Amino acid sequence: MALLCRVMGINRSSYYAWLVARPAAAERQCVEDELTEEIREIHASSRGAYGAPRVHAALRRKGHAVNRKKVERIMRERDIRGVTRRRHRHLTQQDTKAAPAPDLVGRDFTATRPGTKLVGSGSRRELPPPAPTEPCVTVSRYTALVTLSTRNGGQTASGRTSLGIAV
Repeated sequence: MALLCRVMGINRSSYYAWLVARPAAAERQCVEDELTEEIREIHASSRGAYGAPRVHAALRRKGHAVNRKKVERIMRERDIRGVTRRRHRHLTQQDTKAAPAPDLVGRDFTATRPGTKLVGSGSRRELPPPAPTEPCVTVSRYTALVTLSTRNGGQTASGRTSLGIAV
């Protein structure tokens, strides 16, 4: 046995520990096979709908003292799966013939002073750089944050609203 263990690259003590543990492992496998039959019964009686949590609860009701993780492992190894619920189907459909919202600003986002234009956006747009003394409006995606600043290092004002963005 020493030569065989040396050829395989394992310690002799590991081989003898494995040899001693074989009967207990075989007994555990037998218990798991019996538990698998119980799991298959419960799964079949639910018409394949029950997953590991419900199977575990049913086993506990029958008097089996078994861990949920063990039930999950056995079901995963034996490819026993519950039915996944269907996704919610949305019944509201977009009106493809509806007219888009009008562009009231005319794509001109420059403002001479705060409070003169209301701007809102659902996407991030890169605007052309303003003149050095012209106010600049920055619109961020989904945050409704607008910053009004001048390029020459003047004063900066910013505001945050939920419906529209006031500059």
